[in-house]
Amino acid sequence: MPLPPDAGGPPGDPPFEDPVPLPMDGTLDLHAFRPSEVGDLVPEWLAACRATGLRELRIVHGKGTGALRRSVEAILARHPDVAAFRPAGEDAGGWGATLVSLKAD
Repeated sequence: MPLPPDAGGPPGDPPFEDPVPLPMDGTLDLHAFRPSEVGDLVPEWLAACRATGLRELRIVHGKGTGALRRSVEAILARHPDVAAFRPAGEDAGGWGATLVSLKAD
């Protein structure tokens, strides 16, 4: 039986919704994501931040096993717009977050 166009996925899954615009405040919370899911998300977010003029950013990946942090750091290390990145201070998430500085234009 074919699914209606707005069905979203297998039976029982909720229908897809239109994307909701997120506020661009310079913070990306990745708690709900797995390392395999951030490969496109982080570069797209960096580009969106750059387009809005944000240069000092924070990526919250949590502490956990460190797998998500390592994935994020690998992306940042090879991204051409990233000037520097470092663990956040205790007041900004400690090693559960990474601070990112984008290159100036």
